[in-house]
Amino acid sequence: MLKVEETQPVEFSSALTVKFEEITSRYPEGKQKSALLPVLHEVQAELGWLSPAAMDKVAAYLKIEPIEVYEVASFYSMYFLKPQGKFVLEVCRTGPCCLVGAEKLMDHIENSLGVKEGEVTPDGLFSWRGVECLAACGFGPVLQIGPEYTFYENLDAEKVDTLIAELRKK
Repeated sequence: MLKVEETQPVEFSSALTVKFEEITSRYPEGKQKSALLPVLHEVQAELGWLSPAAMDKVAAYLKIEPIEVYEVASFYSMYFLKPQGKFVLEVCRTGPCCLVGAEKLMDHIENSLGVKEGEVTPDGLFSWRGVECLAACGFGPVLQIGPEYTFYENLDAEKVDTLIAELRKK
């Protein structure tokens, strides 16, 4: 993953532009905007987040207005509009998970990592946030860790500490 600063110009890799071509080829001529979500996923996978410059470049590639990209990227929570850690810990914060300790788990993660929700640890390894339902209501609290989005269920502070320690070794 490349490290892209907020004001840095963006150049997409040749592999990424090949993926763009494959994705846009799935849609009829003049309907390239339909490729926006998968293209944004690919950009985020390569750059780690969607900077304004990256979104502008996507708009130019798809021949749409930049605002159309911003609207989509800001609507969906799976897109990051600011830099994230190498590992993004996402805790389900909906009712069923909160009933079994998700809020305490988020407090523990904040204290363990030393950063507030949405911030990045000084070493660049971690960021965390609460997210909406992760569809494992019977197994809460639930956490998913990106970029691979591996799910972990029935968590407590000790299990989260073990996960964080394992990630630090990677």
